[in-house]
Amino acid sequence: MLNPTGTPARLEPIETASRDELAALQLERLRTSLKRAYENVPHYRRSFDAAGVHPDALKELSDLAHFPLLTKSDLRDNYPFGLFAVPREQVLRIHASSGTTGKPTVVGYTAADLDVWAGLVARSIRAAGGRAGDMIHIAYGYGLFTGGLGAHYGAERLGCTVIPMSGGQTEKQVQLIADFKPSIIMVTPSYMLVLLEEMVRQGLDPRASSLRIGIFGAEPWTNAMRSEIEQASGMDAVDIYGLSEVMGPGVASECVETKDGPVIWEDHFYPEIIDPDTGRVLPDGAEGELVFTSLTKEALPVIRYRTRDLTRLLPPTARSMRRMDKITGRSDDMLIIRGVNLFPTQVEDLILRTPRLAPHYQLIVTREGLLDALEIVVEVRPEAWSGLAESERVALARELQHHVKSYIGVSATVTPVAPGGIERTAVGKARRVLDRRTRR
Repeated sequence: MLNPTGTPARLEPIETASRDELAALQLERLRTSLKRAYENVPHYRRSFDAAGVHPDALKELSDLAHFPLLTKSDLRDNYPFGLFAVPREQVLRIHASSGTTGKPTVVGYTAADLDVWAGLVARSIRAAGGRAGDMIHIAYGYGLFTGGLGAHYGAERLGCTVIPMSGGQTEKQVQLIADFKPSIIMVTPSYMLVLLEEMVRQGLDPRASSLRIGIFGAEPWTNAMRSEIEQASGMDAVDIYGLSEVMGPGVASECVETKDGPVIWEDHFYPEIIDPDTGRVLPDGAEGELVFTSLTKEALPVIRYRTRDLTRLLPPTARSMRRMDKITGRSDDMLIIRGVNLFPTQVEDLILRTPRLAPHYQLIVTREGLLDALEIVVEVRPEAWSGLAESERVALARELQHHVKSYIGVSATVTPVAPGGIERTAVGKARRVLDRRTRR
């Protein structure tokens, strides 16, 4: 197997192992992970006992279906460190992502976890066509979000030169790409379109840039968007998948030679597809909700974590491990706005902290140019609406706008309206979300 420059790709033995060899490794690691969770995390001990299951009962991989599912609410209920399976002093790094309330979802990593994470991201970059010595421009956000640092340490592990640009400063991003001439970029696909647009605005030809590979994740995107990016830039656009609760970027990644869906690194994560309504495990090829169990995580083992992402498992092609199809939607009400997870209940919580605002609101999501835009339409309480001056209305909007940006991390336009201004259904409930984006 060769990369685009003709350099042989050195695969790890597990990437070409037989399914029997992989299954044997998974079973061994799964038993260890279940035992670690049961013995060190009170939540798992309680939930396993309540379900009448014990780690010793796992005799084959299919037995995992008898164990209880883990949800984002469970992480919230154990905030901040209640799901850690090691003493806090052994946790070398903490990341966090949006939860369903003002509290974030907290994840931790031991030294071994960070080592595995870096190795899997390095494996993902290599699968995308990257090699030691390549220069990688990282435009994922750094900080509590796992994207930036996850990509960063994986790129360094592979032996690449890293440009830790982070997000924003579009003009400077384009300037550095033109000056430093990186061959790979890691960024959200929607922001890549913005960068391509900025290149054209600056009089640059995107197809003449140094970029030959784009590794895109942090938000759902379609093959139509892949085609648009590749035609505009001349690069290979490759999908990387991950989520903070399971690890971060690098849980699965596409291979550049096939581009047929992210390969799940099954030596570290065991995937299942369940019926989102019943929890029943579905066969490979059936669409349902993606569930992950970590096989090697020390600080925060996740057992049957419900990702809420709707997809299906596909047979192996470029590697010995199964692939996942494109994400077709979600089984909950979470929105992804410019790579940030947002739940309507988060906005509701902030609205209820503002005395003059009523708990009647709508989130209107549109696409302005190449980026998502969020408008929050919210009713003012009847006692506050009467005689409310325009300046006070503007101040109310700015107050909520500030809270949404500070607590959730999303920029939004806020429109206060009169009591009754939000349409109700016949049963008195409002439509909380109007997603008017056109999927590309």
